[in-house]
Formats: sequence, C-alpha cells, structure tokens
Amino acid sequence: MIDLRSDTVTTPTEDMRKAMARAEVGDDVYGEDPTVNRLQETAATMLGKRFGLFVPSGTMANQLAIRAQTQPGQEVIVESKSHIVRYEQGAAGALAGVQLHWVTGERGIITAEQVEAAIRPNDPHSISTALICLENTHNAGGGTIYPLSTIERIRAVAVKHGIPMHLDGARLFNAVAATTLPPTAYAQHFETVSLCLSKGLGAPVGSLLLSNDQRLIDRARRFRRMYGGAMRQAGILAAAGIYALERHLARLKTDHDHAKKLARLLQQIPSIQIAPQHVETNIVIFDITDQQRTPAQLIAALKEQGVLINSVGGTSYRAVTHLNIGEQNIDDAAAAFARVLAS
Repeated sequence: MIDLRSDTVTTPTEDMRKAMARAEVGDDVYGEDPTVNRLQETAATMLGKRFGLFVPSGTMANQLAIRAQTQPGQEVIVESKSHIVRYEQGAAGALAGVQLHWVTGERGIITAEQVEAAIRPNDPHSISTALICLENTHNAGGGTIYPLSTIERIRAVAVKHGIPMHLDGARLFNAVAATTLPPTAYAQHFETVSLCLSKGLGAPVGSLLLSNDQRLIDRARRFRRMYGGAMRQAGILAAAGIYALERHLARLKTDHDHAKKLARLLQQIPSIQIAPQHVETNIVIFDITDQQRTPAQLIAALKEQGVLINSVGGTSYRAVTHLNIGEQNIDDAAAAFARVLAS
C-alpha cells in the first residue's frame, strides 16, 4: 500500500529501533532521564535556544506555548487555516481560556500589515492581544514555506507592540531543507518554537517546545503535568528523536523531490487541477473535478488500487511524501490515479 495520507504514518527504521532499545533511561518527571535531557539540549542548540521540553505531541507543544504566554480572556492571532485552528480541538479556548483571532492568509502566509491590523487597541473596551502564532511550513497551505523576510516584518510589528511570538515549527526542518537556511534563522524571531519529531523526521512519537526563557519552559513543564503529558522513562522515545535529528534531516530534500514529481505527473491527468509551482516541500494539494463520485468514493477507489490519500474539503485532496515512499511509489501512485480517473 502506498500511503500518502500524511508524513505521520512513517515507521521507525531498523537502526532507529536499535537506538531506542539501547537508550539509557531514568525518570523524566524528576529530570533524571539522560536521553531525554540530551534530546532537549540537542534540539535547543540546533535552533539557537537555551532550553527544551520533550512532550508527547505537536498539539501539546503548541498548547503549552499558548498557555505559558497568555492569561484567560486574552486573544491569540493565528492564520485561519493553521493547525492550531483546524486540528487542535479548540484546545486554546478549552485549556488556556483564550480566543483565537483568525487572519486569512495566502496559502497560509499572513503579512505584517494583516497582523498589525489584527492587534487590539489598548483600551478598556477591547480584549488584549497576548500572542502571535505562525506555522512554518504551513500544513493546510500545502507545505508552504514562510518567507524569512515576512517573518522579520511581522517580528518588527510584534516588538513594536510588545507581543511575544510562537512558531508552530512542526515541519520547520522541511523549510530548512528547501531553503538551506539554518534553523536558527527562523527560530530567532520567536519566544517559543515547537518542533515535531514524528512527521518527516520519522520518529514514532514526540515533539519539543524550545525557548531561551527558562521561566517559560518551567511554566510549560508544570502545564505539561496538568495536561497529562509528563512521562517517566521516556528516553526510549527520545532516542528515536535524537537519531532522527542526527540522521534524517538531509534526506528531507528527497521527500520534496518526490512531491514535486508527483505534482508534475498528476498535472498530466485531465480531471486533476494542480499548480506544481506551489509544491515547495513534501505536501501536494490538488483538486479532482469528478462529478460522478463523492470524495469518499474516490478515496475508496484509489485504495483499491493501492494508494491512500486524504480529502481536505470540497474537491480538494492532499498527498504527503515521506521516508517510506520511494520514487517507484510515486510512479505507481500516479498510474493508479490515471486508472481510477479514467474509469
């Protein structure tokens, strides 16, 4: 089965499994798991931060960042199709007591002018803006890379108004692989950064929250416990993250090449509408103009041909390349699309 539903479906390589089996462990709630500590230090150093916190998921990392930097009744500026809006079950309101101010971007990218317009006035009648969140790469935007110049302009607005910034960097290393910019170039503009290990990097589970502010990380650690995310001998999982950071970064470019090839092949199918130039990393979003079948029926037909994809609303679909997908899989998947859509 060619599974293009997400890069979250990756499975650990044999060598990663060996690294997990050999991991030295302790009780991380007491701060005594040496492998977790090494992972936190390694990731923090890579992003130019001083402190890190290992957590079970990217959603938890984002929500800890929001909770640690806001107060109930405040507002957080986010892009309208961001992961925080679409895929985190309303956690910002339920757990942090904040509301989200949606700003609609172009393929997930918002501008400094939009951010400044969204910041609430400082008066007794208005809710206060507490945090600005960006997502790089932007999942629902199609793996879009946030231009560094845009981040810099948004940062200038944030500094002007005294508002901290959080980066949902679940796929930050995809942006790094595509641009060859160092991760610190992006991370330096944010008080907190989340980083996912279980997507393109191929670890089975886990994310990190990173910051230069010890107080913020200590506060997030307390909320991690509250949210049920404190783990004990988590070094077994952290070892997979270390392995991924040390060995799986360079190969992300291969995923991008596969995604771009898939986009070019899909463009040749008459009933598929796609803009290959918009495929910047490992996510391919396209439309299928098949009026005879529902999205569920199309997905079922592709599954019968050995290909798994996701519908993302209306006539739009998403395919994501990852380390378990080879070049031959791309050719076979495109051929399956052609067969299904010709029937």
